[in-house]
Amino acid sequence: MDNSSGVGVIDKAAMVLDALEAGPTTLAQLVASTGLARPTVHRLALALVHHRLVSRDIQGRFVLGSRLVELASAAGEDRLIASAGPVLLQLRDATGESAQLFRRQGEWRVCVASAERPIGLRDTIPVGTQLSMKAGSAAQCLLAWEDHDRLLKGLHNARFTPTVLAGVRRRGWAQSLGEREPGVASVSAPVRGPSGRVIAAVSISGPMERLTRQPGRIHAEVVVNAALQLTNAVGKAAE
Repeated sequence: MDNSSGVGVIDKAAMVLDALEAGPTTLAQLVASTGLARPTVHRLALALVHHRLVSRDIQGRFVLGSRLVELASAAGEDRLIASAGPVLLQLRDATGESAQLFRRQGEWRVCVASAERPIGLRDTIPVGTQLSMKAGSAAQCLLAWEDHDRLLKGLHNARFTPTVLAGVRRRGWAQSLGEREPGVASVSAPVRGPSGRVIAAVSISGPMERLTRQPGRIHAEVVVNAALQLTNAVGKAAE
């Protein structure tokens, strides 16, 4: 599919922004992701920083800038979060477990939407909760499709292994048993942006005694379907 608009500098700037969708990125990673010449990428990135469409983290890596949040707010909604409410409610009701939506923010994953199981023993993760990228099925999903360098860094001190992430990529979903917290199991699936990059992860979580030691076998299909609904919602908003 040809994504060219015919305006070269805009197309190249869009390629840089697309490359930043997955999270903090070095200049070398931007060059590799976009296929553009290093001086071109550097010039575009600095221009985008000037206009606050791109920013830099404490390690000097490029990240999406605050101006994009302002523009999204001005447009009236964040389509992903706006779509997440009913999807998570359906997922909670279908599985009987708490459902969450996570986004990666640097070295953390943040719960940006949730639907709690109303009664009984449950795994409660309020909106705004920051959790480690080193454990849990959502962390597996958010890391599994990263480029080689980020993958290696993400695996350092992680509770999961390269073999686990290879399985996530093969199946299209992840599960965890007591990785984040003893006795808690979870199942997650990736949500993709219009460019195909993983931008979030949909999860269900609850006590292992209820989800069993093979929670994916029971719940993977419905979790994957929820993730696809959100992927489609984000794609429609970009059309």
